Amino acid sequence: MDDDSVLVSAVLKGDHRAFRRLVQQHQRLVGHMVSRIVNRTEDCEDISQEVFLRVYQRLPTFRFQSKLSTWIATLAYRTALNYLKKEEKHTNESLAQVEKHSADQPDAAEQLDKKAVYAFVHEQIAHLPVHYRTVLTLFHLEEMSLAEIQEITGMPAGTVKNYLFRARKLLKDRLQERYINQELL
Repeated sequence: MDDDSVLVSAVLKGDHRAFRRLVQQHQRLVGHMVSRIVNRTEDCEDISQEVFLRVYQRLPTFRFQSKLSTWIATLAYRTALNYLKKEEKHTNESLAQVEKHSADQPDAAEQLDKKAVYAFVHEQIAHLPVHYRTVLTLFHLEEMSLAEIQEITGMPAGTVKNYLFRARKLLKDRLQERYINQELL
């Protein structure tokens, strides 16, 4: 038996320490998923807790047809999307709004250090449409395969690849626009 099946079995037998370990092992993944979909920091912790509550409630239905992390990421993805729907927030910003926001940023000459570039990139990621943010986070930060992303999001493989390509292109264009005069790219 692998580690995930031992852990799930222990949780199902009522071992609270095993569930705590499960949460510790997957909290970063859930945090990334939720924070990339929901931009309001104050809501991310509540949604993450809701995800783990759902994990606990639905763990008896988990059949190891995928990796445990993939299953948990799928729950996080769907819970965050459902939150957006309930709150009637816009899940996609128009490109015009994003471009306007980018144009309003302070002069790049003031932000040449590495932290500023890192912050700028993460800020731009936060302003991408929700599906682009999700795919970028899963692929680059969580280092998941395209097949795992397809399973989590329910998107066809071609759509996942397309969103990943488009998200990278948008980020590249914004970085070039911002830093071209600074010769950073």
